[in-house]
Amino acid sequence: MFGKETYQQRRTALKNSVKGGILLFLGNNEAPMNYPSNTYRYRQDSHFIYFFGIQLDRLAAIIDVDEGREILFGDDYTLDDIIWMGPQPTIREWAEKCGVKETQSFGNLQQYLQKAQQAGRKIHYLPPYRDDNKILLHQMLGIPFERLKAEASVEMIKGVVALRECKTAEEIKEMDAICDAGVEMHLSVMRATRQGVLERELAGLAEGVSLSKGAGVSFPVILSQNGETLHNHHHEQYLENGRMLLVDMGAEAMSGYSSDYTRTFPVSGKFSQKQREIYEIVLQANMETFQMAKPGIPYFQVHLNAYTVIAKGLTALGLMKGNPEEAAKAGAPALFMPHGLGHMLGLDVHDMEDLGENYVGYDETIQRNPIFGLGSLRCAKTLKPGFIVTDEPGIYFIPQLIHNWEKEKKFEQYINYAKVNEYIGFGGIRIEDDVLITETGCRLLGKPLPKQVDELEAVIGK
Repeated sequence: MFGKETYQQRRTALKNSVKGGILLFLGNNEAPMNYPSNTYRYRQDSHFIYFFGIQLDRLAAIIDVDEGREILFGDDYTLDDIIWMGPQPTIREWAEKCGVKETQSFGNLQQYLQKAQQAGRKIHYLPPYRDDNKILLHQMLGIPFERLKAEASVEMIKGVVALRECKTAEEIKEMDAICDAGVEMHLSVMRATRQGVLERELAGLAEGVSLSKGAGVSFPVILSQNGETLHNHHHEQYLENGRMLLVDMGAEAMSGYSSDYTRTFPVSGKFSQKQREIYEIVLQANMETFQMAKPGIPYFQVHLNAYTVIAKGLTALGLMKGNPEEAAKAGAPALFMPHGLGHMLGLDVHDMEDLGENYVGYDETIQRNPIFGLGSLRCAKTLKPGFIVTDEPGIYFIPQLIHNWEKEKKFEQYINYAKVNEYIGFGGIRIEDDVLITETGCRLLGKPLPKQVDELEAVIGK
């Protein structure tokens, strides 16, 4: 946890951003894997972490804007719990750590909220994503399940986004440290890569590093020779020389902050000419993104530039044709890069996306583009100092997508399908870095992770 002043300042700022009512926060509970006492690794709700810092199940909290009260709802552990868990802080002690003066039993929460409802007061809550909290909201507020998301407070969502999108110095320190851990994960995989190794062995190696450096992985490891499948969690192939290995993974700090890197490299440790040509196009897009990213520039514009770099590179290789700038604006490069350039990063690996991408990555100044590919960008709005975004262009040869577009004769003026079909089976390449927007430009978080061809070839299998 940070000092209690941090959480007090955050809550005050949020309270000042809404007109009145009660701001309700529900913590996450333990989730059983196969029977009640055998649970998944516990993960507190990120908004609860941000405003209260307590990573403990069966908690709730309210900020009563009208009455100026902050209350933490929870129950102390019983003797039976302590026998199994050892001595535990009381709810009062937890409240002191985050600067909350008032505590009540968890069972009093429903009565408090129902009394407020009867008085006609507004109860703000964020969109629920866990079923147990959906049930709890339904029971306490009487909102039908199908209306829970729609009834979430837009005013509270916007207030939370405005606070969480710009990271403070103490958050950036956490992010730098956990990005270092993410780099170590990738280096461990690179060094162990060689023909005959099972993908699962490398995924397990990386996960072990993440556990030794923090709370574990920030999302399930993506590690596959079938890199054309964007989020491939299947790890049952043996590595083969001649193939590329795409590795997308990150670590999570004990504080909840996350890292997220992707590297793609040849299993053999040596790029073929064909692999190097495609790789260097992606690398150019990645590096130009880093050069462009700065305060005042919309990330959509950076995304469009990455599309243009890819179109130019593929045109030079004969896979695309025509005017690259026009092709990029029309969305033709989506055949090769159907995802967005990047997303926000922080307490969530896709930061705050439980609130809705359109609230996090878009605002009144920019709306989502309806064109396939361009519309996949998770963060399009104007960059500000303190934003942390990912820079992750890619080129993929997805057989089904290629066949469908060719059958539809889609973008025939820009795509040379005869040449593209020669690359089916190539796989996919993605390069991803974590980027902090500074006052004057940007910088990479964490220590350097190899991405130049010669750098990778010097590390793979060593």
